[in-house]
Amino acid sequence: MAGADINEVADASDARAELLCFLVATVAASHSLTYEWRVDHVVESCRIWLRRNRLWMDWLARVRLGQLALKIAKRDLKGAGIAVRQSNVQALFTDDMQLNYSCTVIKKMLSLCKEAL
Repeated sequence: MAGADINEVADASDARAELLCFLVATVAASHSLTYEWRVDHVVESCRIWLRRNRLWMDWLARVRLGQLALKIAKRDLKGAGIAVRQSNVQALFTDDMQLNYSCTVIKKMLSLCKEAL
């Protein structure tokens, strides 16, 4: 349950779209490096992002968002003309592993994630 200084992620919030984008970027980057779709990476990435942003999300909502992130990464990125390659993984994130919003791929990915919600 959310603490006094931790806010819940609202269904229609920008934070929800940013979290989804972070999960999609993380799982797509992981896949480009390992050629595996790692659910454990989605779970851990969600925990990291929520903790870093001092936000809380119900476990079932996290599961659903994680499933959506995997679906987008597996099926929707390519259809939207978004390719995550080993050579551009580093550009997706800042030095402290946050989304690099100046990256064109992240901008497109965030737009796709907003549409998916």
